[in-house]
Amino acid sequence: MQISFGAIADDFTGATDLAALLSRSGWPVSLRLGLPKPADTPVAPFEIIALKIRTVPVEQAVEQALIAADWLEKAGAKRFYWKYCSTFDSTAEGNIGPVSEALMQRLGASQTIYCPAFPENGRSIFMGHLFVGEQPLDESPMKDHPLTPMRDSSLVRLLSPQVTSPVGLANRLVVAKGVEALRDRLDALKNKGVRHVVVDAVADDDLAVIAEATMGFRLVTGGSALAMPLPKLLADAGELSGSRGHETQVRVAEGQIVLSGSCSAMTRKQVARYLPHAESYKLDPLILAEQGVEPALDWLRSVSIDRAKLVYATAEPDEVRNYQQALGVEKSGALVEEALARIAQEASRLGVSRFVVAGGETSGAVVNALGVRQLSIGKEIAPGVPWTYANLEGRTIALALKSGNFGAEDFFAQAFNLLEAS
Repeated sequence: MQISFGAIADDFTGATDLAALLSRSGWPVSLRLGLPKPADTPVAPFEIIALKIRTVPVEQAVEQALIAADWLEKAGAKRFYWKYCSTFDSTAEGNIGPVSEALMQRLGASQTIYCPAFPENGRSIFMGHLFVGEQPLDESPMKDHPLTPMRDSSLVRLLSPQVTSPVGLANRLVVAKGVEALRDRLDALKNKGVRHVVVDAVADDDLAVIAEATMGFRLVTGGSALAMPLPKLLADAGELSGSRGHETQVRVAEGQIVLSGSCSAMTRKQVARYLPHAESYKLDPLILAEQGVEPALDWLRSVSIDRAKLVYATAEPDEVRNYQQALGVEKSGALVEEALARIAQEASRLGVSRFVVAGGETSGAVVNALGVRQLSIGKEIAPGVPWTYANLEGRTIALALKSGNFGAEDFFAQAFNLLEAS
């Protein structure tokens, strides 16, 4: 199988988001969780490697991204994509910029762009500022993110401390003039030594212009939506081999659970909406620190497998701050991740086959704990959130890995209803 496109994603939910949007084209998409083994071979023209490197130390993030890029290149990829969150989740130290620069050096890319816009989900960039709906990023609920609080909406200012060369802007006025105008702007910036360029996008038409204008780039970086036009562009250029596939539909045994570690504003609404419809258990990091996860596991064993179940650490920002002050940011987060991972393992052992997981870090912890290495992509529940399927010890399980702010308030019920109807 010849790879046309190789992507590296900084978390598992973002990778499924990208896979879902590429799958809309009908072309086969392979989603690998964690670093491939050297002997692994490509199975689809679109290969995505999902890593869990959004908040790890910079050196670790760079190392894993380079190993992933090496595998993709050896597998035949000529075009590379570095996928991060549509809210540009990062800190002044990284990891978006450092990984980009490392990939540029490894791949011989003299310039790249940054475009996390996802208009369908309310993420847009105007004059270099990222908006969540009608709110600037720093006024949105992302300002209180427990791991990557976003206190500035300017992508140029956010990116500049993370990279070692100048950051420029190609604004909406340029993008609106079309492909050639954008190429001219990128070339002009490149001639001035600007290797990193933030590009505005407020609508899907803008993304189509940007994707076409950067077809000659060795490396492009952005959110998932910027990759949507690529299958058609690659097919028109004669760079896709094989044939289009069919949407994956799989019968999955009953037994369902929601595992929610996200504390985003939308996930808080989703948890509140689902609570009356499920047996529920709230994880408290302070109690986890004292008693461990065994009480939660005992509760899980006591609930019938055919009952809807919700285990959540989702909390209001003030609660999260209290946990972090008492335990430290890293420890409080690690306690929750480890607990939800153990609960996922026990749920699987008890026969649960349908998992909805809310939160990027949580999703990574859960799929690692379950030992899932590769996913096939099914129907989208909401834009960028598909059902995915994996083989686990001879049986099929279904996983919906949801970024914190994605989906409507009734997402959890909507997900299971869609699976039932498949």
